[in-house]
Amino acid sequence: MNIHQRVKILLQLKAYLQGNNDELKQVKLEANYRNSWFTLEFIELAIDNVCNQFLDEEKLNDWLKQYSVSKESTEKTIGVVMAGNIPLVGFHDFLCVFISGYNLLIKASSKDDVLIKHIVKVMHSFDEEIGAIICFGEIIKNCDAYIATGSNNSSRYFEYYFSKYPNIIRRNRTSVAVLDGTETSDDLSLLAKDIQLYFGQGCRNVTHLFVPKEYDFVPLINALKVYNYFFDMHKYKHNYDYQLAMLMMNNKMYMTDGSVLLSENESIFSAISNVHYSYYENEEQLKEKIANNNDIQCIVGNGFVPFGNAQIPSLNDYADGVDTMKFLNEL
Repeated sequence: MNIHQRVKILLQLKAYLQGNNDELKQVKLEANYRNSWFTLEFIELAIDNVCNQFLDEEKLNDWLKQYSVSKESTEKTIGVVMAGNIPLVGFHDFLCVFISGYNLLIKASSKDDVLIKHIVKVMHSFDEEIGAIICFGEIIKNCDAYIATGSNNSSRYFEYYFSKYPNIIRRNRTSVAVLDGTETSDDLSLLAKDIQLYFGQGCRNVTHLFVPKEYDFVPLINALKVYNYFFDMHKYKHNYDYQLAMLMMNNKMYMTDGSVLLSENESIFSAISNVHYSYYENEEQLKEKIANNNDIQCIVGNGFVPFGNAQIPSLNDYADGVDTMKFLNEL
């Protein structure tokens, strides 16, 4: 299978996903049933982003021009360990390996295996050779290289098992926003998306706000109210109730719109339903806080990633800033 055939299959996949036939609708329901954090709203959003950002023909071709991708396939196999925090979070790695001409051996997360397995099944219906190129397994070994995404704890195991092979190993990351007080109501509405899409569980979700002294939080709190319906999801409500109880028991000051907690904390990581913030006095102090922080996936704000775009990564937005295509091309 050459690169032209692979691109053709990806474009066929896009058409299938956008067609939303009865079988796909049923798969979405199954994914939601298997993992209640994957609401139909967020499954649809993830699929739309895949189609519009990763499977757009013009964007694909422009992206591929940056690399010397072999026109023919290779016999080498790449093992890919996927995360499962948001729907189809491992699709970008899947795409990079597939389009580069390698075989894939995938360990899908039990939290997000329904959608990716259905996608491979559909691709197999387009070309039977897919069955020999892409496989799933609970244990992935005897691969030529590995790409593994997980927590800080699991990354230690990945480093132990995969250290003898070329690898990309990803750990916990999160995203932050830099506010200066000049944000419009539209900016804050978009920031609310960056915070709350996928219940805030993605590495590109904003979990920490850097704000100037005397910052007025009321407009942002009002913007976040659009997500008060999250309380209809019992797991989210339980998280909120627990975080609220912990703040109250520890006599911590907090603000809330009724479904999101804002609390002052220097940590850029925060729990579901809780967003941390810290103050900065000037640009120099701000630079010190964010410079060379390897835990930051992206920064949202004026002069950074535009508000509302955190969860709309492009083909060139590589996780952890590691160019996956460059890694694969150099094997």
